[in-house]
Amino acid sequence: MLAEVHLPRQTKQETVDRGDFDRFMVPNYAPAAFIPVRGEGSRLWDQSGRELIDFAGGIAVNVLGHAHPKLVSALTEQAHKLWHVSNVFTNEPALRLARKLVDATFADRAFLCNSGAEANEAAFKLARRVAHDRYGEEKYEIIAALNSFHGRTLFTVCVGGQLKYSDGFGPRIEGISHVPFNDLAALQNAISDRTCAVVLEPIQGEGGVLPAERSYLEGARTLCDQFNALLIFDEVQTGVGRTGELFAYQHYGVEPDILTSAKSLGGGFPIGAMLTREGLAKHLVPGTHGTTYGGNPLGCAVAEAVFDLVRDQALLDGVKQRAEQFKSRLGQMAEQYGVFNEIRGLGLLIGCALSDGWRARAKEILNAAAGQGLILLQAGPDVLRFAPSLIVSEADKVEGLARFERTLMLLTRAAD
Repeated sequence: MLAEVHLPRQTKQETVDRGDFDRFMVPNYAPAAFIPVRGEGSRLWDQSGRELIDFAGGIAVNVLGHAHPKLVSALTEQAHKLWHVSNVFTNEPALRLARKLVDATFADRAFLCNSGAEANEAAFKLARRVAHDRYGEEKYEIIAALNSFHGRTLFTVCVGGQLKYSDGFGPRIEGISHVPFNDLAALQNAISDRTCAVVLEPIQGEGGVLPAERSYLEGARTLCDQFNALLIFDEVQTGVGRTGELFAYQHYGVEPDILTSAKSLGGGFPIGAMLTREGLAKHLVPGTHGTTYGGNPLGCAVAEAVFDLVRDQALLDGVKQRAEQFKSRLGQMAEQYGVFNEIRGLGLLIGCALSDGWRARAKEILNAAAGQGLILLQAGPDVLRFAPSLIVSEADKVEGLARFERTLMLLTRAAD
């Protein structure tokens, strides 16, 4: 007979405020002065009850907004069944998700993990392992693009093309070089028989929301085939509907050998995936790579629900329609206020490049927008970034853009 279990009495949660971050947290972030406590759709509420419209989406993560009922249902249902068993066992949500990812893409196999950095770490390790097994120890070099971003592990910051993220952490991982993005001649000059992989973002996200040219990706594919190197597409920010296709590579008609996904994949729940072909996947035999939490039932159940919703063609067509509406309205504001000029990106990943008189002021503009009840992102100091929910309502889109216009109006008046 089981002993009676006495559960502790529920106690009221302690009050916390923004000052507790400065008192208790490692200071590697500089979060906003307000603390969001509740979200629904494209709206957030902070501790004071103030309502904000969210065009940042947790850095392009909340692909279906906040607290989408089908995601809440999937998480709750799975939470009553099974949370974690490790990869000593497999689990049903992981198998269903892997099957759906494979069926919808070029890939034959999926590796599930917890984040974009982990997905990229797995991709880079796989590329080096394949080259080692097929061609020997001298084929290990990786070529990436300047201003790229691939994560925060030591390997991924070294592959990323921004030295500020890898400076100060000791010797960098060797065998990594960087070339200008969208410069096929530079890539051709850099690639060699020692190259095991070329890694590119179809749209540079943190590097300024800069889309690749079709000819560039086609040329990269040809060069990789010529030099027996693998082509890796980092779709951590662009994947799972963000651009109006399920994955951005489908816009270009260029298939990679390895693709990484995260952010939108979980709709707010931490999960990542590396997708690849059968012949490459077999080089990661048991013991060569792993993760304790990767492919856990909770994350996979939510990601499966996200994927089922996002892959619907009506939703993807809606992304393209909303994108055109955003860009049209932003174009009007660019002409009227002169704060930014070039508007670029694909789907609902949109960048507004600041004009000369406003360069290096992206953070200032974001703070001003927050004061008007709008949450935005930056992509470096010179680019404003929009990554709203793919199903942002007409009312929230109109109101959010109105708040953005009020922000521009106040800033330009103050500058006169």
